[in-house]
Amino acid sequence: MNAPSSTNSSGLQFLHPHLAVVLGGGFTGMLAAAALAGHADVIVVERERLPRTPALPTDLPQARHAHLLAADGARKVDAVLPGSIEQWLAEGARRVPMPAELAAHSPLARLGRRRLPYLIACSRDLLDRVIRRQVPALPGVTVLDGTEAEGLTGTAEHITGVRVRDTTSGETYRLDADLVVDATGRHSTTQDRLRAMGLPSAAEDVADSGTVSATRIFRAPDRLRHLPVLTSRSVRSAPSPKLSAPLEQGGAPLAHTGPPRGVPAATATLVPIEGGRWLVTLTGTGDDRPTEHARRFVPFARRTGNSTIGDLIAGAEPLSEVRLSRDTSSRRRRYDQLPAWPTGFVALGGAVVSLTPDFGQGLSIAAHSAAALRTALRRHGMDDPALARRVQRAIGRLVHEPWVLTTGEALRSPSAARPAVCRAYADVVTPSVRTARFLPRPAALRLLRSTARIRPARGGSAGWETPPISLQPPLPSTNEPSSATGPWPPA
Repeated sequence: MNAPSSTNSSGLQFLHPHLAVVLGGGFTGMLAAAALAGHADVIVVERERLPRTPALPTDLPQARHAHLLAADGARKVDAVLPGSIEQWLAEGARRVPMPAELAAHSPLARLGRRRLPYLIACSRDLLDRVIRRQVPALPGVTVLDGTEAEGLTGTAEHITGVRVRDTTSGETYRLDADLVVDATGRHSTTQDRLRAMGLPSAAEDVADSGTVSATRIFRAPDRLRHLPVLTSRSVRSAPSPKLSAPLEQGGAPLAHTGPPRGVPAATATLVPIEGGRWLVTLTGTGDDRPTEHARRFVPFARRTGNSTIGDLIAGAEPLSEVRLSRDTSSRRRRYDQLPAWPTGFVALGGAVVSLTPDFGQGLSIAAHSAAALRTALRRHGMDDPALARRVQRAIGRLVHEPWVLTTGEALRSPSAARPAVCRAYADVVTPSVRTARFLPRPAALRLLRSTARIRPARGGSAGWETPPISLQPPLPSTNEPSSATGPWPPA
C-alpha cells in the first residue's frame, strides 16, 4: 500500500490495502470516489471550501443554467451511488416524461418500446448537493476541501501521487497513491503536468459554437408552480460554428471536428425547480445573443419562436441576477491516442472533453466515466498495471458520441428531420455508449419504417408529472387553446 507520506489531517483511517486520490470534488469527482470506494481508500482533494449547509442554486457557479437529467444518466448515477434518485425526488426534484417531440425520435420509441425515458427536473445545485452529502459518508472516503493540487509525483511511466497545498495555511505536503484521478473539469491542467514529466502532448479537438447562454431564477406563482418543462426555439439559422484550423499549441495539434452546420438562432427553456421557483435559460448566437442586462431578458425570451415563456416570466418576481456564460468553445483532449500512458493516473469527465453548456452532455459524461471506472475496477482490480490505460481508452470511446453530437448532428436546424435535442439548453443526459453494434432484422425494419413517418409517442405513466412541452412557432389552426390549459399547446 502507498500511504500518505505526510498529512495535515490526523484523523485519516485506512480500511483497504490501496489508496486513490481524486482531484476535484464536483459531480464527476464525487462519482469517481463512489466508484473507487470498496476497492481503495479514497481522498478527494477539492480547492474550494464546500458549503456546510444547503446552498441556494445561485450560490454555486456550476448551478447557473438549466439541467435536465434523463433516465439513462439517472440510472448510471444510481448504479454508482445507490439512493441518489430517491434523495433527489425527496428534496424537491420532479420526475417527468420525455417531451413528446424528443420521445418520438428516441431509439426506444422507434423500436416499439412502451416505456419512454423520463427526466429529472431540478436545479444543478440539488443534484450536486445530494451527491456531495452521500459520498463522504461512504466507508474509506475522505474529503480534503480548501486543498489545491500543485503537481503530480512520479515519472512519465508511473504516477505515484500528488503534491497538494492547504489554501488557508499554505502548508504543502505529498499524498502518495496507487491511483490519481483527475476530475477537475474544463480547467484541468493535466496536459501541462504530463508534458512537464516528459510525455508528449495529446492532440486536441476544438469547436466554437459561438452560443452564449443566460440564466435567471424567478419565483413561480402558486398556481403555476407545477408547470411542465417548457422549451421554445426559433426556426431561423445562425452562422455556422467556427471550427479551429489545425495548428500547434504547446506542441499539441488542434484538429478540425467536422463540417459546419446551421444552428437555431435562439432558444428558451423554463424548468420548474425545487422551492417553487422557475429556472429560465436563454441561448443565442451571432447578433441574436442574450445579454446580462435584466431588462432585455424577457424581450429575448419572447422572440424565441413562441412568446409563452416570456409572457410567463414578465410578471414573475426575479430571485437572481442574469448569469451569463461567455465561454463558447468545446474541447476534447485525445489522451486515449497517446502512444504511452503512465500507470497510476486517469483523467475523467470534463478533464477529457469539456462541452459548452448549451449542448449539454456534461452530466452524461460524468456518469458514464464513473461507471467505466467502476467496471474496470471490478474486472481487473487495483493491482492491474494496465488499469489506467484501459480506463483511459474506455473514456476516449464513450466521449466520442457526445462530441459528435455536439459538433455535428446536434447542430442541424430545428426544421430538419432530426430535432436538435441539445439546442434547448438543457444538460440532458443521453446514452453516451451504443447499446448494440447491430440490430436484429425485425427491429431494423421497424427503425427504417419509422424514419419515413414518425408518429407522436405517447408520454406519461401513472404517478408521473405533467410531460414537458416544446413550444414551437404556432402553426395556422382553427382550434383555439383552452383557457383551462393556459396559453401553451397541450402536450
